Amino acid sequence: MKKITLLLVMAICLSLITNIEPAFAKFPEKPITFMIYTAPGGLADITARKLIDVAANHTDATFVALNNPGAGGLVAMKAILQAKPDGYTILLVTQSNIEKVVTTKDAVKLEDFIWLAMLVSEAECIITSTAQEVNTWEQLVADAKAKEGKQVWVGPAAGGRDHVMAMKTWEKAGIQAKWVPFESGGQAMAAVLGGHGVAYVGNPSDILGKPDLKIAALSRETRLEQFPDAPTFKELGVEGLDNEIMWRGIAVHKDTDPEALQFYSELFQKITQDPEWIKFVGAGGADAVYYGPEKFLEIVKENEQESIAYLKKLGLLE
Repeated sequence: MKKITLLLVMAICLSLITNIEPAFAKFPEKPITFMIYTAPGGLADITARKLIDVAANHTDATFVALNNPGAGGLVAMKAILQAKPDGYTILLVTQSNIEKVVTTKDAVKLEDFIWLAMLVSEAECIITSTAQEVNTWEQLVADAKAKEGKQVWVGPAAGGRDHVMAMKTWEKAGIQAKWVPFESGGQAMAAVLGGHGVAYVGNPSDILGKPDLKIAALSRETRLEQFPDAPTFKELGVEGLDNEIMWRGIAVHKDTDPEALQFYSELFQKITQDPEWIKFVGAGGADAVYYGPEKFLEIVKENEQESIAYLKKLGLLE
């Protein structure tokens, strides 16, 4: 009788245990807002939306794209910090955001975020117009020396990533030039096509579908398969410019729930191995990578220190 009673009690307890709701539901249990710091249609926006598409191959989670442009990414970054750090709001970030944070000083701090995953690495390059007389690297250097600092290079912002790249290039090549900023990369490239500047600092993907633009110098160890005629800086005799990149990745609030962080870590590692994602990223000559929080933060801090140094040379920082 006692044995039957004990078995009955155990059966009741087991029934109660199996029907108890877990203390913490498995993440995610509602849609995730994927915030994009640019307006719709740009490369960052296209990248984020493709990431959402590929994520569907590996998770049933729902992602909702939200464009929140303004102030070079500061509007979106502030919105992330104001949101509840439960993991349901993530932010697409690019290297350009670092320069913006540095120039605005205390508006947003890099330490306010977990730099969750770096997913794309794209080489910086010098772009010229084939319609202009000066379009090869050798011609660019000769023209710069002849003009003694009056040669015009263009890009999307003063003190931004591309401006810093231009300054590094001038130093390494032993030339001087003038930087003229435009509101967007599209406007800057139009200026080169129109002969209002001789060089645009950007990335290989910028010239896709633009036959009148060419890569005069590429910041990589080796040439790109997608752009076999684009010479590297090393081939052109310029040392120290073999790994200048524009990266894209994901950041979240520094207090984000650990369960959410684990979910994203596993998901993004799967995405970076997905053939669909690799093909998408590689089409423009970029590399699909995965650097987790520790390595990504190291890269971000290096970018920060470099930006501070060059912005001080420009007189944009004290």
